[in-house]
Parts: sequence; structure tokens; C-alpha cells
Amino acid sequence: MNKIRSVSQIIKPEYVIEGAGVLLQRSIAPKKSNEFDPFLLFDHFAFNDPIEGPLRGFPMHPHRGIETVTYMLDGATTHRDSLGNSGLIGPGDVQWMTSGRGILHEEMPRRGPSGNIYGFQLWVNLPAKLKMTTPRYQEVSASTIPTFERDGMKIRVVAGTIHGITGPVTEIAASPLYADVELAPDTEFIQPVPEGHTALAYVFEGEGVFADQPVESVKLLKFGEGDSVRVKTENSSVRFMLIAGAPFKEPIAPYGPFVMNTMEEIQQTLIELRNGTFIK
Repeated sequence: MNKIRSVSQIIKPEYVIEGAGVLLQRSIAPKKSNEFDPFLLFDHFAFNDPIEGPLRGFPMHPHRGIETVTYMLDGATTHRDSLGNSGLIGPGDVQWMTSGRGILHEEMPRRGPSGNIYGFQLWVNLPAKLKMTTPRYQEVSASTIPTFERDGMKIRVVAGTIHGITGPVTEIAASPLYADVELAPDTEFIQPVPEGHTALAYVFEGEGVFADQPVESVKLLKFGEGDSVRVKTENSSVRFMLIAGAPFKEPIAPYGPFVMNTMEEIQQTLIELRNGTFIK
């Protein structure tokens, strides 16, 4: 018998300005309280309002101690970094970057044929033993992300396993589940999530019933304890990102683009940035 997780928290995203003046809807920001462990940040970006003026982005900036996950729905993002990598993340593509001991990177948005730019950025924590690991990327093109379509469900699995389909992003410390789920009207979706794992849903289109709670977009939900997530639709369809992972249960010290375990480690990071030894 499934032990269905109830909804323990509903968060309405807040508008924030980041980078060189990018307007984002933010549901989670890095905090010492670490209540979404192992997840640190969730941003929903859309550059679709002409009054925002010329496109701005995220010029070269450092990261340490975290993984950043960029998922594009529309438009594209060009990226380059201090390791010499560069490329384009287009519609349906995912970039899972493990910053480890340190990387400088730049992300600059480009409009698609529709004129829109639309996507998400998730930050996933690294455990203390991997904070200073070698940086790496998992670049996943849209064509390699498996899609499950059946009984009113359309699910793209980026990481983890749903209905026997495993996503292409692997070897992530948090054992995450990250999927784009679309349910047609009058559809039920049940997904096992191990007990003790943090489970979230970011509802960005339509509305559905999560456990027994009707929720309409745009909201982030946190689920309570249990071993399964259940979502049903009635008259309307719904689309959401399903996010789950194993918490590390370690103290964190977040500071801008860095998340370490102690303030001493943050101070060391700032010293290395100042004296030019941040990039090995």
C-alpha cells in the first residue's frame, strides 16, 4: 500500500533581480536553515516582456560547493567557463554542472523563434566530502532525454527513474529525481519517492490535485513524509517539475554563489578569489 505524501508547504515564488538585471521568479534561495536539503535554490526565468528592454544575463561568475542544473523550455542559453567549455543549451536541453572546488562560468540567454526565453535553474548541494571535487558537466541534449507517454501522462525524465525509464544524468550524490511531468485532464500519476528523501513539485502550468490539495500554477510545493507522490487532474491539465533527492543532513554556509559547510571555508574561498588561486 502506498503511503501518499501530503503537501506540507505551498510557496508562491517571489520576483527577484539577479545577474546583470535578470528578472526571475524564485521559490527557494540558499539559507542556513537548509529546509529543502539537498536543494538550495529554484529559479524560474522568463525574459518575455519587452519592457524589460535588452536581454541581460549572467556574466562570468564563480561557483563552489554546489551543482547547478539549467533546464530550457524555450529559447536558449549560451555558456562558457574557465575550463574552456562553451556551448548552447536549447529548448528541452539540460546542463548539470558540478562546480566542485571551483569554476567561473557565464550564461547568456537568447530568444527562440517565438521571441521567448523560458526555463529553470535548480541548485543541488554537494556533501562535504565532494565540495572540493573536480568540476564536471553533464550536457544532455533534448533528443537524449527519454519521454514516457501513456494514459494521459507525458513525462521527460532527466535524472532518476519513473515507470522503468531512467534519465541520462547519473552519478549525482543526492540520488535525485528530476522530471518534467504533464498530465491531461482526468489523469492520475503516482510516483514512489524513498522515505526520508525531500520531495518538491514546481507547478508552472494549469492546475492539479497534489495528494488531496488542489493547486494552481505558479507554485512550489513541498511534500511531507511518505513513500509516494500522487497527483490527479480533474477538468484541467497540469505541468510541473518533480524534484526529489536524499538530504545530506550537514550544516551549510551559503554565501552568494558558494555553498560550503563552514564560514571558514567561505572565507578561504574569498581569499583564493582575491589572490587568483580560485581556479586550479
